[in-house]
Amino acid sequence: MKELGVPIFVTSDTLLHLYHIQFNEILKRIEEEEFFNKLVDMSQAMLGRSIQDYEAFTDSDLKEAARRNVAYFAVGLELLQTPTEDYDEAKLKAEIEQWNREHPYDKKEFKPIKKVSFTVPSYVKDEVNEELKNIEEHQGFKPSAIFNSSPDCMCLVPCCYCEDYSQYVPRGHYTRSETLKRYFKAMMWYGRMAFLLKGGEASECASLEGPLITEEDAKLATIQASLISAELSGVEAGESSAQEIWDRIYSVTSFFVGTADDLTPYEYLSAIEEVFGTEFDASLLASDENLLALKAELAQMRSPEIYGGSGICVVFPPVTREKLYQCLDKTKGMRFMGQRFVPDSYMFQNLVFPAVGMYVGSGEPFTMKMTQLGPTRCFPRGLDIMAVLGSERAYQILKAEGDTEYQGKDTSYDKQLNELKAQFDEFDITDWNRNLYWAWLYALKPLLKEFGNGYPTFMQTQAWQDKELQTALASWAELRHDTILYAKQSYTPAAMAAPPQPKPVVGYVEPVPEFYARMLALTSMTKEGLAQLGALSNEERSRLESLEGILTRLIDISKNELENRELTEADYEFIRNFGDGLDSIVAGVEAKGKETTIVADVHTDTNPPRQVLEEGVGYVDLILAAYKLPDGRILVGAGPGFSYYEFKQPLDDRLTDEKWREMLEEGAPDRPGWIASFYAK
Repeated sequence: MKELGVPIFVTSDTLLHLYHIQFNEILKRIEEEEFFNKLVDMSQAMLGRSIQDYEAFTDSDLKEAARRNVAYFAVGLELLQTPTEDYDEAKLKAEIEQWNREHPYDKKEFKPIKKVSFTVPSYVKDEVNEELKNIEEHQGFKPSAIFNSSPDCMCLVPCCYCEDYSQYVPRGHYTRSETLKRYFKAMMWYGRMAFLLKGGEASECASLEGPLITEEDAKLATIQASLISAELSGVEAGESSAQEIWDRIYSVTSFFVGTADDLTPYEYLSAIEEVFGTEFDASLLASDENLLALKAELAQMRSPEIYGGSGICVVFPPVTREKLYQCLDKTKGMRFMGQRFVPDSYMFQNLVFPAVGMYVGSGEPFTMKMTQLGPTRCFPRGLDIMAVLGSERAYQILKAEGDTEYQGKDTSYDKQLNELKAQFDEFDITDWNRNLYWAWLYALKPLLKEFGNGYPTFMQTQAWQDKELQTALASWAELRHDTILYAKQSYTPAAMAAPPQPKPVVGYVEPVPEFYARMLALTSMTKEGLAQLGALSNEERSRLESLEGILTRLIDISKNELENRELTEADYEFIRNFGDGLDSIVAGVEAKGKETTIVADVHTDTNPPRQVLEEGVGYVDLILAAYKLPDGRILVGAGPGFSYYEFKQPLDDRLTDEKWREMLEEGAPDRPGWIASFYAK
């Protein structure tokens, strides 16, 4: 556009996409170059220790718990060591060698994937193979072969641990290498499979709203989790202990995404020390009295705040918000490397059934599905998140499209929304900067307000509000894409029953200084936090510092624009050459890492037909904005803007970025109707 004489319009969309590239590429590099090998070492070491336990224990419960742990870690190690479909290491190596012969000045490095020697014991082989089969078929909910005593239990029936195996399809940036594909599946296994604390006796299992597992399976799961937690620090895994590896992976990923809302090995170890003291011996768990005391201590600890779909919760009438808390309480337990509490999943959880009552409108809004109980809010919308974060425009759209017309016995959509808004409004800057995930959301908030007097005329329109809302939604979709492995996904429980100018044209910066300041703080937090963790390369530091420099400049320019001050020629030159200045921010990033066409499933509805909510970013749009200069001229500038999609997809066909790009080429879903205020085909 610069070559055509069209003024450059620097958009918030561009800066958000540039940050997404930094976040995604740094996380990808750490996972590929460090975490994969460490996860292999830890899995192998814990498998070995579990085998030792199985061979040493004589008590039947301890022996069975150890056997299940053998199976559990064998699945994780198999996922890390088994080539995915169509992967041929010898062929890849030959292709790289051929490339290097033909391109001696642009050589590629072949990095073999870490291999270790291990054998899956015969006494767990059937269960391990069944779990691997479910993972590879990824067809949705099926009973776990490891965590159920009964081989004949069925999903949607109480006391049967069922897992959503559709979650194991590598997606996000995890499709970009063989190492990442394997890492994704193993970490999903360690992040989702739960050692549930609470079970039920035969009479409770016969109840329609019974527990997720039997009392016997809960007993064994608690012994399993206790053995893992107590033994982690004493198991050597390569050059570190298994505990040190766990700490490293958990601490770095917590800086990116946050902490788990499920109990961790540390909390189980704390309960063990409280009940048994520091001199713990596994034989103590053979006593029913001791185990009851331990479970009582664990029961006092926090319940999860997001229902993550491990075990199917079924809700029967009457529908009340209390039913959600009952569901969450059933899922209390330890996840070895649990997926993380993220605020948007928490918002979603509290804005769908059963926290929100039944539909009382007359239309068919996006969020409504007909269930056995009637019309239910089975799906949230990205607009829900933005409404909680302060967007009045998001709420207006939701209301206009019928997505707020839900009432319940003790709650309604509006009541739930207002409670969430009040809860999040209480957070201060420190709360919002607890990790990079929260800080990214915090950076979006300035885009969601109304732009009144003092802002350019084009920014005071509803069309611009809608454009900024789309920008925030698309950036949020990129955030969910980048963290799809770690962010705990919410589930809905099953409900049963421009012209040329005579003067030289000059560009313009979208004047949102508060947004740029928050992006600068987020970028600096990323650089400094990862540097302290020893998880930042020199190249990544350089890219982040370049982004810091650009954001600092944009803060100054946008402030001057809002004050109607004439920009300097150097400022206009910076805007004119803005695209050229981005090279240093994306230096070394592969083409796939720069693409905007990404997709992420963010919520699962377990009501038939089972579907997931997909949030996608499509091809870049061209934004045209008319702005007034201090000399009185009105110009039209052009800049890139996100495109945003929200649609439902069958649960057993969760989309990868590659499938999403095929859909975009062959015929994408309709874009939201509310963007008509600023978007024209």
